[in-house]
Parts: sequence; structure tokens; C-alpha cells
Amino acid sequence: MPELCRFGGMIIYLFFEDKGQHNKPHVHVRYGDYNASIGVDGELLAGELPHKQYKIVVGWLTYNEEKVYEAWNLAVRGKQFKKIPPMK
Repeated sequence: MPELCRFGGMIIYLFFEDKGQHNKPHVHVRYGDYNASIGVDGELLAGELPHKQYKIVVGWLTYNEEKVYEAWNLAVRGKQFKKIPPMK
């Protein structure tokens, strides 16, 4: 699972060619024992995260929306994408 970004104890990643389970562009997030799939639009698609971490990820997605869509479009075609730096 290729990593897109890492910050605040969370790992955000994309699967290559991940179109089957969720139709909309999304990321996967790991935080400790939590796992979630979150749409680029901020919708929780599967799993769970603590509320604080969920809000942080949604803010990161909003701030990096263009870069995340670019990475998503590459990943679903099985191509490499660049990591996105965490917000400072």
C-alpha cells in the first residue's frame, strides 16, 4: 500500500487500481488500531477514526484536494504518485 502522507501518528495511503470496493476517490487512513476509508470530499466510507483525527484528515484532504486527486488518478491506473508533505 503506497504511502501518500504521514503525520500526527496517522498514515494516509492509496491502493493501486483500487476501484472495486469504493467508487469515489478516497484515501485509506491508519491510526493505531483504527482504519478508515475517507472520500476526498471528507465522507467516511468505511471503518472508523477518533473524531479529532477524522477532522484533521478532512482538513488535510481539503487543503491538498488537487494533489490528492492527481495521486488518485495515477494510482487507479497503476502508476506511481508523489508523496504529499504534511501541513506545517
